[in-house]
Amino acid sequence: MTNAIKIHQTGGPEVLQWEAIEVGDPKAGEVRLKHTAVGLNYIDMYHRTGLYPLPLPFVPGMEAAGIVEEIGSGVTDLKVGDRVAYSSVMGAYTEARLIAADRVVKIPAAIDDRTAAAMMLQGMTARYLIRDIYKVGPGDTILIHAAAGGVGLIVCQWAAALGATVIGTVSSDEKAALAKANGCHHTIIYTREDFQARLLDITGGQKLPVVYDSVGKDTFMKSLDCLRPRGVMVLFGSSSGPVPPFDLSLLSQKGSLMITRPTLATFVATKHLLEGNSADLFDAVTSGKVKIHVNQTYPLKDAAQAHRDLEARKTTGSTVLTV
Repeated sequence: MTNAIKIHQTGGPEVLQWEAIEVGDPKAGEVRLKHTAVGLNYIDMYHRTGLYPLPLPFVPGMEAAGIVEEIGSGVTDLKVGDRVAYSSVMGAYTEARLIAADRVVKIPAAIDDRTAAAMMLQGMTARYLIRDIYKVGPGDTILIHAAAGGVGLIVCQWAAALGATVIGTVSSDEKAALAKANGCHHTIIYTREDFQARLLDITGGQKLPVVYDSVGKDTFMKSLDCLRPRGVMVLFGSSSGPVPPFDLSLLSQKGSLMITRPTLATFVATKHLLEGNSADLFDAVTSGKVKIHVNQTYPLKDAAQAHRDLEARKTTGSTVLTV
C-alpha cells in the first residue's frame, strides 16, 4: 500500500493527513514513479490554506524526484530505473504516483535525488526570473526580496555569475550572512532597516531596472519606489499576504513601470520549454555557478511540521521531504 499526505479541508498544518492511497498502473503516455524526495515550497502553503483554491480532497506538493517503476504504452524516451524529476505538477506528497511522461526530465548523474527534488521549482523559477522576464547581465543592479530563501539563494548566485550586482532583503543577521555567502553583494535587514531608503543609500540614489518580490503585501508598494522609469516589478509570490487592489495609474506616475505576476507553469508548459529550462538549470548547477542548499529535511509523514517551520521563517535555503 502507498501512503500520501492528503488535504480534506483547508486550514493550518494540522489538515495535512497521512493516509493510504491507491496508485494503479500507468495509462498511455504515463509512468509510475517511486518518489525518493519531495520538494517543499511556499506555494504548498497557499494550496493548504485555500489562498490558491483546489478541489478537495487533494494531495499537495508541486515537485519531486524519483525512479521510474512502470511505463505506459507510447512512452519511448524513458525506461524502468531512470532517475527523473519534475515540477509544477500537483500531487507530489506521496510515496508513489502516476504522471505524464512528458512532465518529467532525467536527472544528470552528477546531481543526487534530494538536490534534484529541491531545485526544480525554485531553480527553474530563478531561471525564468533572470533569463526570461528580465535578462540580467553585467552592469545590472537588482533587488531580490527573501534573499536567503530557496529561490533567493539561487537568484543571488546565478545573477552574480552573470555579472550583476545583487541587493537582497533578509530578516536576520544569520540570513544576511547566508545570502552574502551565496553571491548577494549587499544585504538589507528589513526587520530593522527601511529597505527602500537603504537601497538608495547603497546605490548612491540610483533606482533599479528590476525588483523580484515574493513577499507581496508588506513590500510591494515600497518596491515600486525602488524602480527607475520603465523598470520591471516582478511579483512572483505573496508570503506576507496578497497585494491589495491599487490604482494602475500609479504605474504611469512612477515612471511607466511594468508589472508581471508570473507562474512557473507558463514557462514550462510544453515539453520543449521544460527541457530547455531544466537543461539551463542543470548546467548552472553542474558547472558550479549555482549550489543548491538543502538545509532541512523531514520525513514525508512529518510534512505538517515542515509547514510550521517554513511559515515561522525558521528555514533557510531549500527543504526536502524524504520518502
